[in-house]
Amino acid sequence: MAISQKRSKRKITGGRYRPFRKEKIGELGRDPTLTKMGENRVRVIRIMSGKEKRVLLSAGLVNVYNSETKKYQKAKIKTVVENPANRHYVRRNIITKGTIVDTDIGKVKITSRPGQEGSLNGVLIK
Repeated sequence: MAISQKRSKRKITGGRYRPFRKEKIGELGRDPTLTKMGENRVRVIRIMSGKEKRVLLSAGLVNVYNSETKKYQKAKIKTVVENPANRHYVRRNIITKGTIVDTDIGKVKITSRPGQEGSLNGVLIK
């Protein structure tokens, strides 16, 4: 069954809204992209008006910003340490925004949305 992002069929009181039209393709959603650790894999998805969205399926490197030196550098991901989105994502090494990962530089907090943006950026934690 398709994932819909349209208005609910029920009111807050429990009454029904009468359908005034059919569902549109633009109202369809998709399953969450659970970005895992591994070599970089990107999927291209067509979105509205023919544009493309790049979705990161797996990532092995992260662009790390160091606030002390004011520079970016690439770092290899070792493991996922903490994930505020879901505590079970740590065991499965799933990366989302806000995830704290251990890299060869140190601990990094992910600041990008890998399932939406197609890249992995982070900030070095002291």
